Amino acid sequence: MAGRGIFITGTDTGVGKTITAATLARLLRVNGINVGVMKPVTSGCSEVDGVLVSDDALLLCEAAGITCSEDVAPYCLREALAPAEAAKIDGVRVDFARIKECYLRLVAIHDYVIVEGAGGLMVPLSGGLLVADLARELGLPLLVVARPGLGTINHTVLTCFAAQQMGLHVAGVVVNGMPDNPGAAEKSASHHIGSLCGAPVLGIWPLRDEADQMEIVDELAAWLDGQPETAIVLRELGL
Repeated sequence: MAGRGIFITGTDTGVGKTITAATLARLLRVNGINVGVMKPVTSGCSEVDGVLVSDDALLLCEAAGITCSEDVAPYCLREALAPAEAAKIDGVRVDFARIKECYLRLVAIHDYVIVEGAGGLMVPLSGGLLVADLARELGLPLLVVARPGLGTINHTVLTCFAAQQMGLHVAGVVVNGMPDNPGAAEKSASHHIGSLCGAPVLGIWPLRDEADQMEIVDELAAWLDGQPETAIVLRELGL
């Protein structure tokens, strides 16, 4: 498939996929790259003037400096449930063909497209189709977002193993939300993840807990822009 991009997935929900995707989008934008973003399926959307709106997609677009459109967020679902269940409640069927058409239109106008999945790879989107199936349909490598701390080694290794079993390339792992004073489990987790996952750890990102998500994105993007290894990370992501 034409175009360059990455599919952001996580070891679980709430690990910081949206912040990670938005931070990468902001980093690319400030470095002069025409970056597009996409959140194909969002559960738990807000309602604004009678229309469901993906808050995740809005943050991604703000970070990338682009306008949110139906191509960016083709499926906005009301309930904060697994997308297949939320879609059923809304009377919607998540159609991979439609998502692919939206993605191809984004690829045609951007040099690089960051796609954020929903939850983890095994989350059902439609019938027996999973988030992993969507990543494969779009032909994109994965960037896995993991949390630090106890349990993350198991979750991350399982995610990478499942991806590889399904024929997906894992470009790397980002450990997101490392506290200033990490405990023993947090200090050791990244080393084990790097040695066991068959994919490099491309970053250990510090914990940011500001109330405003765009402020977190700006701070992380500025921090990344000052790291000497960021050039290597971007190369691993196909840039």
